[in-house]
Amino acid sequence: MAPADKINYFTEDISFQIDAPNLKRAWVQKVVASEGFELTELNYIFCSDDYLLQINSKFLDHDTYTDIVTFDNSDSNGAIEGDVFISIQRVRENAGKLNVSFEDELSRVMIHGVLHLCGYDDKTPTEKTAMRKKEEACLSLR
Repeated sequence: MAPADKINYFTEDISFQIDAPNLKRAWVQKVVASEGFELTELNYIFCSDDYLLQINSKFLDHDTYTDIVTFDNSDSNGAIEGDVFISIQRVRENAGKLNVSFEDELSRVMIHGVLHLCGYDDKTPTEKTAMRKKEEACLSLR
């Protein structure tokens, strides 16, 4: 199966279209392969702050806004299958705060979800630092 058949883009609660969708698919596939995983299926769901807040509250019991929530749907080790919910509002706001382009911040958040599916975590300061370094390395593969 080609990357185009394994990576899907959806929207909930917003009107949004990703730039260069096939280039992003190829990049994500490259990252997944470089981590030693096989991509089964990956769904990116772009949504509003409120929609993601509902997801965050219902499934993770977190009553806070966030830019991303990732669900691992894989049944086997070595396979990537998941749903990555991304708040476009939060990504835009964070891009402004970080003084980076929307596209760069969106790419960082997209790959952040993939890295979670590859087993990386960001709960502790050490993990956060390692995750950020890994994100930067992945962004350089674009």
